[in-house]
Amino acid sequence: METIPFSNLKRQYLLIKNEIDRAILGVLEAADFIQGKAVADFENSFAEICGVRHAVAVSSGTSALFCSLKGLNIGPGDAVITSPNTFIATSEAVSLTGAKVVFVDIDERTYNIDVEKIEPAITPATKAILPVHLYGQPADLGTIAHLAQKYNLKIVEDASQAHLAEFKGKKVGSWGDLAAFSFFPAKNLGAFGDAGIITTDNPAYAQWLRRFINHGREENYNHLKEGFNFRMDTLQAAVLKVKLKYLPEWTKRRQEIAKIYDTALGDLVVTPKAHDLAQPVFHQYVIRVKDRDLLRRQLKAQGIETSIHYPVPLHLQKAYQHLGYAKGSFPIAESYAQDILSLPIYPELTESEIERVIFSLKELIPQSLAERI
Repeated sequence: METIPFSNLKRQYLLIKNEIDRAILGVLEAADFIQGKAVADFENSFAEICGVRHAVAVSSGTSALFCSLKGLNIGPGDAVITSPNTFIATSEAVSLTGAKVVFVDIDERTYNIDVEKIEPAITPATKAILPVHLYGQPADLGTIAHLAQKYNLKIVEDASQAHLAEFKGKKVGSWGDLAAFSFFPAKNLGAFGDAGIITTDNPAYAQWLRRFINHGREENYNHLKEGFNFRMDTLQAAVLKVKLKYLPEWTKRRQEIAKIYDTALGDLVVTPKAHDLAQPVFHQYVIRVKDRDLLRRQLKAQGIETSIHYPVPLHLQKAYQHLGYAKGSFPIAESYAQDILSLPIYPELTESEIERVIFSLKELIPQSLAERI
């Protein structure tokens, strides 16, 4: 029996191989490796598809987050509110500015930051809210925008998993002061290595970012301030420019697969739920089920790979012991970490593979566990 991998990047590559190879060859032939034409072309195209005025290509999603926070002058003495249910890059970026990470628990329905818990966590030190659009499910940006305006806070969207997702019909990445996207290879729009981008409608932020990511230079050997090397290389931009035109089609397919899973599994497990005003893009399809680890082993024995996003909430990681959180600090995030399981969902999944995943789950789960969670 052939394995159904959790992701299959080779399958996607083979479908558009000729276009990708031509794009890479074009960069090689031009020897246009740093700050090449493809970078500016991709920035313009990505800004347009997100409905923003500016996009600044960078070296990774993590650097996109860090540079966004630095661009808002966030640093020592400041605090940034975010969620403990995310990849560590979100909180790392805050810590690396010298600011303090402040976690609040997650929403029971969407697994995103619980907006009802943000206001009680705001202090005079709070400078920004950093919502994560987890699994491609947009956070409640309407409430977050209201709180930001009320308390004069900045918003940095972590849209690393949410390319083309929408809230109130408006693309994520266009709500915050700045937004960070990741193009890690397994993302909905993935590079052939690390890459990221920052979106904004503020021309001053975009100008500052372009200098900061390129050693603070205004022109060659004319450095206005210290910066760093956070540039996206031209090869990655060329690959991403090819893939970007397929992203709407790939997104639609992810949404179709999610609907199939919803219909087939809705009475068996807890299926993903989005905010009523959100249009998710399903970077991950995450169910909740009791005896998750046993089920995962059983699925693997049947050749079906799964994953867990994320098994240990950030506030319980050793890296954040200094923040003083303990087990029980965020009970919803902690409880859900024991039950969540990510199923295969990518545009290249075949109908027979989807049916096999569903059949195996129905066979392995003897009765509805959704009611017991």
